[in-house]
Amino acid sequence: MQNTELAEDTSIVSSFPIAIITSVFNRDVTKALQEGAISQLLKRGFNEKDIKSFEVPGAVEIPLVAKRLAMQKAVQSIISLGAVIRGETSHYDLVCDMVSQGCLQVSLEYNIPVLFGVLTTDNEEQAWDRLGGKAGHKGVDVANAAISLHQTLSQL
Repeated sequence: MQNTELAEDTSIVSSFPIAIITSVFNRDVTKALQEGAISQLLKRGFNEKDIKSFEVPGAVEIPLVAKRLAMQKAVQSIISLGAVIRGETSHYDLVCDMVSQGCLQVSLEYNIPVLFGVLTTDNEEQAWDRLGGKAGHKGVDVANAAISLHQTLSQL
């Protein structure tokens, strides 16, 4: 289900340092996620220099890079992007659990938003549905969520 209010937000905001970590596994899908997120950040007023992009081999590696970024305190938010598509083994469940728990742990331990833009789908068609198809564009959604959460945390 898509949060329509966030997905349609195009208001201009103040830029802040943000990192995007993208898994290259299922590259066609993750590239579209990354392009959607970056495009939305730029559309919302971000400076290109404030957007730091990093690539990792697979989704499991996202939390380690997120932790290193959080430790350095050079960015104020981290967006994680990946695509875990179910296969015929239990590997899917393990990967989904590891990356989601790892991102949550980094966020809570280092007090930094780590937004979860990792698609977890049963097949590639469902992934593409979430990249501009009937389920919206999750790259755009996660960029908007990062901005919204940053604004909320700035008020605390």
